[in-house]
Amino acid sequence: MDQGLWLLVTLVVLWADSGAGAPRGPTRCMPIPQAMALCHDIGYTEMRLPNLLDHDTAAEALQQSVSWLPLLARECHPDARLFLCSLFAPVCLDRVIYPCRSLCEAVQASCAPIMACYGYPWPAILHCGRFPASHGLCVAAVSNGSRLGRPLPRASCRDCELQDARSSNEVLDALCASDFAVKVRLSRCNGSSSGLSHCHLDSRLEVLKAGPLPASELAPTLRRWLQLDATCVHNLLRGRLAGTYVLGGEVQGPRLLVTTAYVWSQGHRHLQLAVRRWHHHQCPR
Repeated sequence: MDQGLWLLVTLVVLWADSGAGAPRGPTRCMPIPQAMALCHDIGYTEMRLPNLLDHDTAAEALQQSVSWLPLLARECHPDARLFLCSLFAPVCLDRVIYPCRSLCEAVQASCAPIMACYGYPWPAILHCGRFPASHGLCVAAVSNGSRLGRPLPRASCRDCELQDARSSNEVLDALCASDFAVKVRLSRCNGSSSGLSHCHLDSRLEVLKAGPLPASELAPTLRRWLQLDATCVHNLLRGRLAGTYVLGGEVQGPRLLVTTAYVWSQGHRHLQLAVRRWHHHQCPR
């Protein structure tokens, strides 16, 4: 299991042990730490402590919140960040504001299947029945269930899994179906206690297909993906320290979703033939 998902599981256990609900004792307001990537720039600047997860200090809330960044990188629901921040960094008003039950239900429906891929159920402490019905004063969903006109991505336990290039035509079909395609080398990868992935994207990046992104934006967008999507990186490397890959997938707003992945190595003649043919290949319309 990769480091990011291990931390996610740890947080689920902490929730199950501590309980979520109205903060115990007196509360106070304080600025949301700039280092809290989960909730910084969420739309308000002050949070209530203890929060709805009974974190007493900003340092504790910050440490635990980082563990959810790999899950958010999967873009399981456009309001997942809003839901989590309503618990980690509740807005500081005259009364405690909970997430709406409908918000919880929408996020759970899309994000719980991704957690289930790794054998971990939606935590009981986040049972949506614990939160108020949407007609009350609560944090409601802001999306309409889609992003940029696309349906929500379906959870796949095989996201970024390496595929076999059984024929060059199969690879060409996969590249045609992708928004973008690149040949790239990853190296010096390691996990960290923050749950983020630290991988180096070598400068020798060959853009096979830029799609809706300008070719100049592919490299920085891939770097952001490498940092956040620790699960994808783990699935690709499988214990390796480095490797060269042909990657393809969807462009979803400011991020990439890798759906096609092949390892580039000697003996993979179908993949090598497909990449050579690609520059002259005409995809069916």
